[in-house]
Amino acid sequence: MSSTLIVGIDISSELNAASFIDETGNRLVKKTFFFPNDLDGAQQFLNFTISLAQQYNISSIKFGMEATSHYAWHLHTFLASSLELAPFNPLFYVINLSIIKSFKGAYIHLPKTDSIDAAVIAECVRFGQVKPTPLPDLRYAALQKLTRMRYHIVRSLVREKNRALNLISFKFSTYPSECPFSNIFGKASLAIIENFTPDDIASMPLDDLIDFIVKNGNNRLSDPTQIAKTLKAAANRAYRLHHDLAEANDLALSMTLENIRFLESQLKKLDGEISRQLKAFSQTLTSIPGIGDVLAAGIIAEIGDIKRFNNEAAVAKYAGLIWNKYQSGNFNAQDTSLVKCGDQYLRYYLVEAANCVRVHTVRFKEYYNKKYREVPKHQHKRALVLTARRLIPLIFAMLSKGQIYQERGVASI
Repeated sequence: MSSTLIVGIDISSELNAASFIDETGNRLVKKTFFFPNDLDGAQQFLNFTISLAQQYNISSIKFGMEATSHYAWHLHTFLASSLELAPFNPLFYVINLSIIKSFKGAYIHLPKTDSIDAAVIAECVRFGQVKPTPLPDLRYAALQKLTRMRYHIVRSLVREKNRALNLISFKFSTYPSECPFSNIFGKASLAIIENFTPDDIASMPLDDLIDFIVKNGNNRLSDPTQIAKTLKAAANRAYRLHHDLAEANDLALSMTLENIRFLESQLKKLDGEISRQLKAFSQTLTSIPGIGDVLAAGIIAEIGDIKRFNNEAAVAKYAGLIWNKYQSGNFNAQDTSLVKCGDQYLRYYLVEAANCVRVHTVRFKEYYNKKYREVPKHQHKRALVLTARRLIPLIFAMLSKGQIYQERGVASI
């Protein structure tokens, strides 16, 4: 008689499907068990599973489910906290969708149904060499919600700024390439864009334009006169839009800039809350020059308890900062791509951290420059990702030992 029950669960927003097999692959329940994805449905599923385990004298239960965003969260935590399941030594496998998809590819011409997906997940747990997933650590969950929200706001902000640049270019064709301000989205720059057309700037007296720049630059601009002259020169060379098209473009630009201002205000509010919540964690990452509260929080929230990882290589793999290997005979490819897996949020915060750290520390600046010079194209992107990988051993050591950062010489690079 089997001693292990393996349950594959296909998760959806409203209805889940479960398949039950033993460690030899025999189906213990012929029909797929469907249950609502709510508290009542979870209790029905729990009762059915325990009854089945008692019927077959089961000593261990393994639950497999897809990592489908938040849909699997409640069921996972509900089952993992159940005292009724404790006698059956439950293990949980929240599996990345790409792993399940690849595993399913071994079965030729399988249709896409919830029942079949549940059965495939159960088989993936049975011999897919996947590791059990620990219960989400609630100490990090709240911080993770905030840092992931920040990631999505930043991405939205980048999209809006790209859209704004296109609209600015349409209104004032030479402005994006000849903008005399250090930040095209700064207060003085946007005041110019929102208030004047190229014709307005070209015909405006120089002194009036200088006064406008000084007023909107809060007297912080180094050379308002030169800025005004550059603007006039750019305005004279710019294309002119038809009046009807200009009105539509101005409306679209105004709305886009309003979105940018709103997202920036949300980002500022979020950063404050992230800094506040980070204080609850004992950490030393902010002692690394260039890493502030936000970057430290993003890294800590995704890594969680560092004891989950055996070494820094495991953290790198978890972040997806590892490279595919291509070898055939005596040939080993040197130019290979990153693996398309891993925690995208952790990877993002590590790369952002690397970009800041390489500016503020000698050892990472030298390493970045070395990697930048090695290739003729994609230098910055490649060097930055490699620097992020180089940063992981330091982060792993600091989180493991709680040490304060100390700069080392470049000879160790």
